[in-house]
Amino acid sequence: MDLPPDHPAIPAPKVGVLLMNLGTPDGPDAKSVKRYLGEFLSDRRVVEIPPIAWQPILRGIILNTRPRKSAHAYQQVWREDGSPLAAITRAQAERLKTAFGPGVRVDWAMRYGRPAIAERLQAMKDAGCERILLAPLYPQYCAATTATANDKAFAHLARMRWQPAIRTLPPYHDDARYIDALRASVETGLAQLDFAPEALIASFHGMPKRTLELGDPYHCHCQKTARLLADALAPVLAGRPLTIAFQSRFGPAKWLGPATDETLVAEAKAGTRRVAILAPGFSADCLETLEELAIRGRESFLAAGGTHFAYLPCLNDEDGGIAMLRDILARELEGWVPLP
Repeated sequence: MDLPPDHPAIPAPKVGVLLMNLGTPDGPDAKSVKRYLGEFLSDRRVVEIPPIAWQPILRGIILNTRPRKSAHAYQQVWREDGSPLAAITRAQAERLKTAFGPGVRVDWAMRYGRPAIAERLQAMKDAGCERILLAPLYPQYCAATTATANDKAFAHLARMRWQPAIRTLPPYHDDARYIDALRASVETGLAQLDFAPEALIASFHGMPKRTLELGDPYHCHCQKTARLLADALAPVLAGRPLTIAFQSRFGPAKWLGPATDETLVAEAKAGTRRVAILAPGFSADCLETLEELAIRGRESFLAAGGTHFAYLPCLNDEDGGIAMLRDILARELEGWVPLP
């Protein structure tokens, strides 16, 4: 049937894949960081304190003191192409652009900062994406990461008259493809070192202990990832443990432990002189890995008596990480697009 002359243009139907990660300030300056932290720390999924109690603390103390310190940290890892997290997530999307055929559009967005989830979701719909896979790039599920990214997408969907069909990427903390990609990455990283580590530490992002008590599966997912990775690395570990730790504590609440910074110091004081650390919960290197672990972690370990320290990079946009993402995304696209 021919459309009437005044009918609005309708793009050819497509499928969308929206990669979503945490976010980043627009620049490594205090003003940009303040704007970013204001959005991040106002999220009720991140800080589960009633706003009437939290907002005066946030606006009166934290946003007037923390941005300058955080800006200094960002300046140490900022790249020519911008924030490491944004640059790597962009590269991941670019490498996956043609992975699922010409009828699939792959894009990326940030939960906090830009490009915003609502903006990229709307762009996908405007381009003809009638089915969209939301893909939070968090292997371990946490309400403060996975859920809030989906929340932001759902909030925009609630304002749409014609909504696309939606699927969400499940956590992949125990997926064999993810574990194998981590194994291969760690083995490659260790082989490139000029020393043999006596200890290997897996550092996950910390969460308040209360989240575990309220039923969040994040802690359990981290433990399972580490156990499966240790099994996969058994020949390399040769009897050494893969030590689990949690980083990035904030505020006075009790957090999941042991703490990464304390673990590094304790290892050195116990006589460990050579250590390597990895961050398997991060899909892309960012401030928390490049500054907190690779810079401050190194300083803490060496100051406590260690002699050799190595940070092993995340999967990022390397071949193994991209192949893993392609496989787990393809699984979720089954039935929507013909795949090889």
